[in-house]
This record gives sequence, structure tokens and C-alpha cells, in this order.
Amino acid sequence: MEKIIRIGMDTSKSVFQLHGVNAGEQPVLRKKLSRKEMVKFFEKAPPTAIALEACGGSHHWARLLSSFGHEVKLIAPQLAKPYVKRGKNDAADAEALCEAMSRPTMRFVPMKTADQQAALMLVGVRQRLLHNRTQLANAIRGFAMEFGIVAAKGMCRIEPLLERIAADQSLPELARELFAMHGEEYRDLLAEIKTVDEKLIALHRSDECSKRLAEIPGVGPIGASLLMMKAPDPKMFRSGRDFAAWIGLTPKDHSTAGKVRLGVITRAGDEMLRSILVVGATSLLQHVRTGRSRHASRWLLELLQRKRPKLVAVALANKIARIAWKLMVSGQPYRKSQDVQQPAGLTA
Repeated sequence: MEKIIRIGMDTSKSVFQLHGVNAGEQPVLRKKLSRKEMVKFFEKAPPTAIALEACGGSHHWARLLSSFGHEVKLIAPQLAKPYVKRGKNDAADAEALCEAMSRPTMRFVPMKTADQQAALMLVGVRQRLLHNRTQLANAIRGFAMEFGIVAAKGMCRIEPLLERIAADQSLPELARELFAMHGEEYRDLLAEIKTVDEKLIALHRSDECSKRLAEIPGVGPIGASLLMMKAPDPKMFRSGRDFAAWIGLTPKDHSTAGKVRLGVITRAGDEMLRSILVVGATSLLQHVRTGRSRHASRWLLELLQRKRPKLVAVALANKIARIAWKLMVSGQPYRKSQDVQQPAGLTA
């Protein structure tokens, strides 16, 4: 067999499709293997470049194949899709990955270590628990409304609501028992969230860069931890704008014929990381508008007078992302801007 210089591999749970080319870019390998056969094949194969789609389990296979001496490249699905010639099947996907890896301007996803995967799992568990808490709180409010009992907005109102229901003797005994079951489940969720938060804070405090990022107004420990876990090597990006664009906080570009047309933000990149930055910026903005924050720069105050608060929050999140990139690249601590003014007349 001719020497293979590059292999694209489409992965699944139990079937792996390989497409390899030689130095003349001619296909010399088209093979479908099972899970065990694929591992044995690459154990015996000479070191070569392998392209995988960045998806569930791809980082595990990248670590395993790298241990065999191969050079593994992970490609985002949206970057490999344009190279699919026609149709959609495993062979076409493997060929597209092989072709995409050969492009000199192709961007690759950094391989994560097992420890980084464990930290990301912690973030995923926290997100799932928060969703369950919101779902359960809404269910409690909905059932309580059926009996004419309502509570103000906010998670802090759920415990008083459950206490009122438990003390209301006019409710049927069955209803009070079911509300008690919901209350016990709700408290268990709060305890689990607290445990996960403590682990996340411990990871944050053990990382010097994460502690520096937390000093940025609007970031905090959770946002700093997510930036460290989900963002790849910051030196991959040429500027802070590129980093903000990777998160999806820059406007879409519809320019043509020399006319610049910018639209809404692209929403590319990681949704959780983008949302935590926007939520942090929104919280900071609320403090600025009510006069409770000393982080009101002239740029922010002037923007508030021209744009809607939601647009300002997204612009502020963009700026926070750029500052975070600069701190991660330079290793410097956060320095407060000298151009800070009191937000007079902005209380809404």
C-alpha cells in the first residue's frame, strides 16, 4: 500500500469510516471498521495526520490516537460541512474531513485533557441542576395557583411559598402531601447545587489566571471559571476582537460593493459562555443605571444615552471578552479605567 499522509475519520458509537490519501492527494484508503478494529488499525499504522470532527467523544479518541504517535486534528462540524461534495453518508463525511484538514487556513479545535473534560463535566452538571431547579419551581408555582396561592417573582420566594402551603389547613391532605414531596425535592436540588458550586469555586481559587479574570467587573468567579474551561488557548487568536467573534459577540457582516452592513450578533461559539458574559454585563449595567456602581466609564454612559439597555449589555459583554483575552495573553492583573464618571441622571 502507498504511504498515507492524511486520514479523515468519521466517528460514531460503533462504526468508523476512514478515508486516506497519499502524497499525490489520491485516495488510497476507504475502509469501514468497528470500534475494536479501528483501535487495532491505528496501533499498527505508521504515524500520520488524522482529522476528526469535534463532537461527543472526539477528545477521547484524539487522546488515544495521539498516544499511538499520530497527529490528531479536531475540526468543527460547520467548518468541515462545506467540503462534503454531495449527499450525506459516513464515507462522504470522512472524505470531507480529510480534505478540510489539508487547507492551510483551516482552524482546529484544541484537544482537551481528561482533567479539562472533568472540569467541563462539572459545569454541565451545574447547568442541568439549575434547569431542574427552574422547572421544579415553575411546577410548584403552577400547582399552587390552582388553589389560589401565588407568590412574588424570584427563587427566594419558593421556600416561603412552601411554608404557607404547609400551614394552610384548608388545602386537601393529598395536595399538602404532594407539595411536601416537591419541597423535599427542591431542597435536595439546592443542596446539590451548593455542593457543585463549592467544587467550582475551589477550582477557581486554585487557578491564578481565573482569579485575575474574576476582578473584571461583570465576570465573577463563575464567569472566570467558564472562560478558563471553555476557551481554547488564547494565543490562537490574533486579537481580542477575534476572541469575541469566536464567542459570538460580534455583529454579522453583510457587506458588499464597498457598503458596510452589520446585523445582529452571530451567536457563534459556546452558548453557555456567551450567555454568562451577557448576564454579567446586564447585572453590571443595572448597577450603573441605578447609581450603585463605580465602573461607569464615559464610553458606557454615552452608549446608554444612544442605545437600548439590551444592546448596551451585549456591547459591554463584547468589551469584557476582549479585556479577558488581554489578561489571559499578557498575564497582567486587571487595572481599573481612569475614565470613570458618576452615572448622574441615568436612574430608570
